Amino acid sequence: MKDNIGKVKPKKALGQHFLMDLNIAHDIVDALSDEVGEVVEVGAGMGVLTRYLIPRFGDRLHVVEIDNESVVYLEKAFPELGTAIEHADFLKTDLQHFGDGIAIIGNFPYNISSQIFFHVLKYRDNVIEIVGMLQKEVAERISAAPGSKTYGILSVLLQAWYDIEYLFTVNENVFNPPPKVKSAVIRLRRNEVKSLNCDERYFTMVVKQSFNQRRKTLRNSLRSLVPADMMDNPLLDKRPEQLSVDDFVTLTNMLSIK
Repeated sequence: MKDNIGKVKPKKALGQHFLMDLNIAHDIVDALSDEVGEVVEVGAGMGVLTRYLIPRFGDRLHVVEIDNESVVYLEKAFPELGTAIEHADFLKTDLQHFGDGIAIIGNFPYNISSQIFFHVLKYRDNVIEIVGMLQKEVAERISAAPGSKTYGILSVLLQAWYDIEYLFTVNENVFNPPPKVKSAVIRLRRNEVKSLNCDERYFTMVVKQSFNQRRKTLRNSLRSLVPADMMDNPLLDKRPEQLSVDDFVTLTNMLSIK
């Protein structure tokens, strides 16, 4: 394998900034557990993570890359991957065909990082771990606890199914081109929850509608969903960022009575 990091000038594609610091790349790969099954790298770009994933996971590694030029580069730089390089849109990829115990890893493009997590949620019974580098603001939002100003829709929906750790911050000067913001690496591990004990589609709708008007109390933001005889419930005095996942389950069940 030829070491072209720093020799090949990467291009900015799909909002992606290419990591040039190999020490950080090594730390990101190290954050992934050995106990996972198939490993799917999202948007490998110039292969800065791929080079460390190959010796650890071998034929368990799959690379999903949408950019034409990046695919050509990866095929030349890592011929040992062969058909494990999939020229595809991760957001349209059926993750079930990778089996169970899947791990997702990547330097996620800023402009689709939230969409990546929403896509993974559809396969939460297959995906047991995610290690990703993304914009620091989004990483803080995902890992935020109830009561935090950054706690929001993704926080609740992901924390319902995953234990989340904010691992470390990454400075902007280690990328080419340098982004205007800092990045961060987070790790999500599937928790033991098998069911939320509520209508899960309705739960998602309640969470989204609650945070769409996050400055209002739930009584106001969910007015169209709350029966008149429940308007006095003290839970509705709160704002959405004050509710835990369990509180949202309780709220969903309360509103489902309607």
